[in-house]
Amino acid sequence: MLELLVNDMTCGHCEASIRDAVARLDPSAGVRVDLERKRLWIESTVPGERIVEAIQAIGFTPEPVATA
Repeated sequence: MLELLVNDMTCGHCEASIRDAVARLDPSAGVRVDLERKRLWIESTVPGERIVEAIQAIGFTPEPVATA
């Protein structure tokens, strides 16, 4: 599972844009969002780097969160 911090995700529209970008890569991806904490959790077969690039391409700055 890929966990991302997206500090510039500030509203429901931002969330929807990110969900759409991920769905274009992997329509069956699971995306969980905590808008208050600005976190995303993405379950996908697509490599995390490609997901990060897709989110960057729509103007956001996702940062991978290290997991223990």
